[in-house]
Order: sequence, then structure tokens, then C-alpha cells
Amino acid sequence: MTMIDIIKWALLFLALNLLVFWIYFRDKQAARHGRRRISERTLLFLALIGGSLGAVAAQQLLRHKTRKEPFRSILAAILILHGALIAILAIVPQWSLHLPQDF
Repeated sequence: MTMIDIIKWALLFLALNLLVFWIYFRDKQAARHGRRRISERTLLFLALIGGSLGAVAAQQLLRHKTRKEPFRSILAAILILHGALIAILAIVPQWSLHLPQDF
């Protein structure tokens, strides 16, 4: 994997997490104004597909879903899973060679 590929993946990761943060922000606004909400299942799915840092940042900065269980525990488990996957890719770099090169 070249440096350009790493930068592309990092930018994609950043964009996804910013999008997830924005979606959590929109859900918080909907909650404040009594509008239709985004389901917890959708919020957790967005975290699972790579937006866990954006989800946790929104949860903490916006004080959104900080007391809701099992939401908190599931989100924490997703964050731990993502951390473990990143650690594995860092420790065993040849596994990252199987990631798509172009997107």
C-alpha cells in the first residue's frame, strides 16, 4: 500500500466520521425540537461501518445518548473493535495489502 493509498483511506475515514458526527447532530436537533428521530439501530450501524470516532465525539460533545443503555455499551464495544482492527493492521501490515487499492 503506497502513501497515496494511505492518504486516500485516511481522508475517506475522516469524511465518514464527519458525516456520522453531523447525523448525530441532526438527531440531537430533532430530539430538541420534537421532530422525527433517527433510529438507534441506524446510528449504531453508522458507527459500525467506520464512523465510531465521529459517533463517540458527537455523543460526548453534544451530550447525545450519554445515558441510554444498551446504546452506550454497544457503541463502546464498536469503538474497541475498531481499535483492535487498527492495531492488528499496524502489527501485521501484510494483512493491509488485501485492502482495495483504488476506490
